[in-house]
Amino acid sequence: MLISGLTTMLAVAVVIGIIGYRVFKNEGSSAPADVTALLPKGARVLSTAVSDDRIVVTIENGGAIEIRSFDLKTLLPIGRLRFKNEP
Repeated sequence: MLISGLTTMLAVAVVIGIIGYRVFKNEGSSAPADVTALLPKGARVLSTAVSDDRIVVTIENGGAIEIRSFDLKTLLPIGRLRFKNEP
């Protein structure tokens, strides 16, 4: 019975420790970023959307649609998707 009680206390301590770590880790305390993204000449932004950890920007450039995605925390580009018409 003593072993069972100690095992239960250890398990509860581990769970509380993990919850405390996730609540208090310093992931969200970074300074706000100031970034300028350059668009091609003549391009215009059609729409933007924000998800859990991404910003998605839809751009029209010379009749072609392009979607660019950025990391929400660092504002670094993640990917680019281009749509072109078939000839």
